[in-house]
Amino acid sequence: MESLDNDLKEIIQTAYPYIKEFNPAQKAVIESGYIDDDSNYIIAIPTASGKTVLGVLGLLKTILNGGKAIYAVPLVSIQNEKVKEFKKFEEFGIKVGKSPRYNDLSVMVFESFDAISRFSWNTLREIDTIVVDEFHMIGEDTRGPTIECALTRARIVNPSLRVIALSATLSNMEDIQNWLDAKVVEHDYRPVPLVKTVLDNEMFNVKSKNDIVVKIIEKAMNEDSQALAFVSTRRFTESLAKYVAGKIKNKISKEDRAKFNEVADKLLKVPEKKGSRPTSTCLKLAEAAKNGCVFHHAGLFPEQKEIIEDEFRAGNILMIVATPSLMYGVNLPSKSVVIRDYTRWTKNGPQEIPVFDYEQMSGRAGRPLYDNEGFSYLLAKTMDESELLKEKYVNGEIEPTNSKLVDNKDAFYKQIIAQVASSLSKTPEELFDFFSKTLYGYQMTANESMKFFAEESLKYEIETSLKFLMENGILRPTPEGLKTTEFGQLIAKSNYSVETAVKIKEYTNVVNDYINIGELIYLLSQTPDLPLISFKARKNKDPVREKMASLGLFVTDIGNPEATTVSLMEWIDERTEFEIENKYQVYSASCRRCALDASLLVKFVKDTFEVLGKFSYSNELDKLSARLYYGVKEDIIPLVIGVKRLGRRRGRAVVNAFGDDLRVPSENELQRIDGIGKKLAKSIKEFAEHYNTD
Repeated sequence: MESLDNDLKEIIQTAYPYIKEFNPAQKAVIESGYIDDDSNYIIAIPTASGKTVLGVLGLLKTILNGGKAIYAVPLVSIQNEKVKEFKKFEEFGIKVGKSPRYNDLSVMVFESFDAISRFSWNTLREIDTIVVDEFHMIGEDTRGPTIECALTRARIVNPSLRVIALSATLSNMEDIQNWLDAKVVEHDYRPVPLVKTVLDNEMFNVKSKNDIVVKIIEKAMNEDSQALAFVSTRRFTESLAKYVAGKIKNKISKEDRAKFNEVADKLLKVPEKKGSRPTSTCLKLAEAAKNGCVFHHAGLFPEQKEIIEDEFRAGNILMIVATPSLMYGVNLPSKSVVIRDYTRWTKNGPQEIPVFDYEQMSGRAGRPLYDNEGFSYLLAKTMDESELLKEKYVNGEIEPTNSKLVDNKDAFYKQIIAQVASSLSKTPEELFDFFSKTLYGYQMTANESMKFFAEESLKYEIETSLKFLMENGILRPTPEGLKTTEFGQLIAKSNYSVETAVKIKEYTNVVNDYINIGELIYLLSQTPDLPLISFKARKNKDPVREKMASLGLFVTDIGNPEATTVSLMEWIDERTEFEIENKYQVYSASCRRCALDASLLVKFVKDTFEVLGKFSYSNELDKLSARLYYGVKEDIIPLVIGVKRLGRRRGRAVVNAFGDDLRVPSENELQRIDGIGKKLAKSIKEFAEHYNTD
């Protein structure tokens, strides 16, 4: 701490009171001159070694010197966590939020930063420093191309922008360093030493890997510690949590039992507050939670996931079983990490996880300030398999981080559109110049075996992409160079994929006199931009098939797009999550999130129709968007929109009790409806007077 300026020291000591002195990794970074040096930096130290604080030091120095800074993260969950963490800086007059227009320090997801790099150049030029957290995700297929091109574009628009990348150690660091023109500080210090090992069934003389998990949890109970377990599917998260809970239920102390029951009650209250009986998934979750074990996946209510995360941090949950997606989520350290499944289901079938992902999951083990050691356990069935896994994962090398920009064709299309829409590139030659500056361009030319073909390969990718974009009415050639059409401009300003936009455009050509709601929702369920509602297990899918047929949609294969379609159709027919889950055996808790995204997507459909000159469908699409957002039938749309916080359950109850003309009942009569108090009753009356008068 002594090496810091007094103003920096005061802020850090206030915001992070548990940091009495910096650890060896942090000292190595600070002593490199990083804080006062305006160079780009890559800081590569292990998980839980204090990377965030190092990034913060660079940002605070910028802000204290009168500048502005961005902290970029890959996920909304991390964004929310960091905003909450950084709000402590406001005691020192530093404005913290999510938009760089209004704040000194802005926490942005990659997609939002990409958007300002395209269209908000004045805002971008005001930014002096950007910290990119989880920078290793630049090699990831979906978000990687976004941050790669956003950084490339930002450095062109604002050449003085300082980039600080926080990353796990990368095997091809030299590539990234040269591309970013950055200094690198690497360190292997970990505040909690990590012991990585492989366990197998033969070692414990058990038949199932689940029994090894039980033994690990029993050890955790004796040590008063916690564990995270990673499995490959949602179904496995539930089955493992249930299995372990059943095995340890008779070994739980009275004190722990009381804590666990309290957590279970909180989890069960979530659907009740939303007007739904607890679904079977909720009941299964609460039952396991009574014994200290929970599962965590996208099929839960968001509030339930939040409760699980908060209670785990508070020490009121013994074990979370999750899919690998949690390794990039919010900060949930535990003493032990169990990786039961080293395969993951992909569109090409089961695939072994990369060494990098194994390292990320293992890195969750060991709680700073609580544990002296962290333990990562990878599980195998046999001793032979154990040796193979040890060689590959424990002793193996992390895969190189390579750009996925051209591999992800849709991302490449999107970035071409962005370049043209922002007027940064008007010709194929200027596009070539831009993409040559990306990580992809650097890696192609730096690779000895590829550099002779790099130029021709990139030109070919640009040429074929331009052909596709012009054929689909997204770009057009003009005497001044390439320009976006109105449709192309709409895509550029959205976060939706080109694939989704093209499908919607094709739909506009075949739609008849009116919008077939089921048909449109089914179309949206087949795009990459709608998070799908999935089946819980290999259950009977006939109810979904029958519902699809009733909508005039006859399909042979029934999968998650079909499950999503029927769930959303039931949702706008005011069915509860309990009813939807029971009827179709789907993870209905994700209905609200899916319906919200579908509502926004329908607005994009409306915008697409209008830029293509088809305005007669606008009213229908507005109604559908509102129905999805509120989960209501058409008749009460004005009521739920007009009365804030009324919601669909109470809205329907009011109309059922008093009919359409709500000027008739008194405020006292309205308050007899469950959940309607004085304030809400008054709002309903005010709405009724205004609405019926109009």
